[in-house]
Amino acid sequence: MTIDPTAANAPLVLQDDDRPVEGWHDDRGHLTWRTLFSADATPSGALVTGVAELPAGGFLALHRHDQAETYYVLSGEGVVTLGGIDHPVRAGSNVFVPGGREHGARNTGAGVLRVFYVLAADDFADVEYTFS
Repeated sequence: MTIDPTAANAPLVLQDDDRPVEGWHDDRGHLTWRTLFSADATPSGALVTGVAELPAGGFLALHRHDQAETYYVLSGEGVVTLGGIDHPVRAGSNVFVPGGREHGARNTGAGVLRVFYVLAADDFADVEYTFS
């Protein structure tokens, strides 16, 4: 992937393995993710996108942030908790999380729970996670 930092909001195509793997393996969760589009790394704005993977038994602890977020489940099965209510999810499930709403996720299946996420932010660094 070649990025021209002067080409703000230029069209861009990249592969998820073009981006580094990040993750948490502590009380915030047991998961990894690759942030795909984010103004700090790509000439883009208005949306942050990425793919998260929760291994069997993995989780993202209950948290909130000001930005609205969506999840699209690519594979696996799990539970997304929204405002204290558990919602089963599987491949094809779509989730909308309003800004400021407490939410979290956990993998309840034997395989990897793989989720595409979109945040209403320019840059992933703008998203301040507050854990419950």
